[in-house]
Amino acid sequence: MTDLRATPDTAIIWDHGRLLLLDQRLLPQQEVYLALTDLEDVSNAIRNMVVRGAPAIGIAAAYAVAMEAKICFASCPNTWVEQLLTKLDLLAKARPTAVNLMWSLDIMRAVIRKLPANVDPSPVLTAEACAVHLKDATANRNMGAFGADLISKPTAVITHCNAGALATGGYGTALGVIRSAYAAGNITQVYADETRPWLQGSRLTAWELLRDNIPTTLMADAAAAFRMARGDVGWVIVGADRIAANGDFANKIGTYQLAVTARHHGVKFMVAAPMSTIDVQTPNGNLIPIEERGSQELL
Repeated sequence: MTDLRATPDTAIIWDHGRLLLLDQRLLPQQEVYLALTDLEDVSNAIRNMVVRGAPAIGIAAAYAVAMEAKICFASCPNTWVEQLLTKLDLLAKARPTAVNLMWSLDIMRAVIRKLPANVDPSPVLTAEACAVHLKDATANRNMGAFGADLISKPTAVITHCNAGALATGGYGTALGVIRSAYAAGNITQVYADETRPWLQGSRLTAWELLRDNIPTTLMADAAAAFRMARGDVGWVIVGADRIAANGDFANKIGTYQLAVTARHHGVKFMVAAPMSTIDVQTPNGNLIPIEERGSQELL
């Protein structure tokens, strides 16, 4: 469907029992929403990068559970719980690095186990999914303000991948900080890495920031070190897919080299992520499962 004009804050829309996802594979050339109606649809959308960004994946998964619960209950009111929980286990495998997916499914499982077996679960689960969505959007606004307070004087920043409204329930994590700091007058320029191979920086981050009229320069991933060496930037600000118990974090490929280079050149480095990204069960970064995608994405 194409009857909606996309904005970054409407990448995920709950529409009377169906989930509308802005197809991020097509941005910025096309703004197309896909209407999804069951868990398999959402699982495929997550796996195929229609929706991406750890918080957004978790939100989409919560809505998927609500839709699938209605289907399972309608088909077999006596065994819907067992059917649904089995399908949740399959959904959890869609993107292994993004811990927000598992966090969201754990919330929905806990609600499912408290529900009476012979009552339609979809209203309660839909309300819970909406709450997950709203909580993330609210947290991002707060996080943006907290992060902006750390940027004490006007400066340029580098960001990598897309940690904006498209990757979350709204406003963004890293881009939420950038938006808030820009509004406070403390960001003069954003350098957005193109972020190969999916080009989330050039296709998504630049799209978001330019819509907000924030001065943005797109640059090749390999140019970031040069910018830091010249003293052009004061901060690198990124999001995260998972944060281990000791503070290690995993993010889009290319983030590690940014962190090492920033340390070498004395550039401050900020990771902005919600509580749902923290995985206290994983002691350190060496134990974070890293998704390895197909070679066709490079060739």
